[in-house]
Amino acid sequence: MANPIVQQILEKQVLNVAKAMEEKIDDEIAALDRLDTDDIEVLRERRLQQMKRMAEKRSHWISLGHGDYSEIPSEKEFFSIVKASERVVCHFYRENWPCKVMDKHLSILAKQHIETRFVKIHAEKSPFLAEKLKIVVLPTLAVIKNAKVENYLVGFDELGGQDDFSTEELEERLGKYQVINFDGESSVRSSQTQGSTRSVRQSEVADSSDSD
Repeated sequence: MANPIVQQILEKQVLNVAKAMEEKIDDEIAALDRLDTDDIEVLRERRLQQMKRMAEKRSHWISLGHGDYSEIPSEKEFFSIVKASERVVCHFYRENWPCKVMDKHLSILAKQHIETRFVKIHAEKSPFLAEKLKIVVLPTLAVIKNAKVENYLVGFDELGGQDDFSTEELEERLGKYQVINFDGESSVRSSQTQGSTRSVRQSEVADSSDSD
C-alpha cells in the first residue's frame, strides 16, 4: 500500500501541474479575446506572406529538379547539383538488386520531400567521385548539405540489415541526418508503404547476391 504522505505529495504535484496548464490556456484565450480587427488583419497578412514565401521556395526547388528522383549523367554535373541545392541525397549505385530496392524508396521520398534534391549516380562510371568519397559498398547514400558530404548511409545495416525495410524507416534515418524536414511523423501514407515500398523480393531474387 502506498505511503499516505507520498500519495498526498503526488496528488498535490498533479494538481499544481494541472493548475499551471489551465492558467496558460486561460492566458492564451484572453490574448485572443483582446485581439481587435487590426490585430487579426496583421496576423492574416503575416500568414499570407509566409504562404507566399513558401510558394516561392517550392517553385525554386522544382526549377532545380526537386520533387523528382533523377540520375546524374556525369561526374561533372554532380558538383553543379550539390552546389545549387542546400540539401541533397545522392545514391551511388550499380545494376543490382539492393540498389533497385533503394531506388524504389528514394523515388517515393523525392516526391514527399520537395525541400531536398534526390539523385543517383552510377558508381562504376564515376571512378573519381567513388575514390574521393571512399564509396566501396553499394548501395551507399551520400548525405550532402551546403555542398559538403556530412554523412553516409552504407548498405542496409542501419535499416535492419535486410532488404524488406519500409520507406518510413529510411525517411526516419534521413530525418536524423537532418537532410529532410522530419518531425517524427512519416509523410508517406501507410497504403503506399504496404503496397509499393516493401521489396517484392520473391519475384527478383536472382540479383540479390551482388551487394557490394
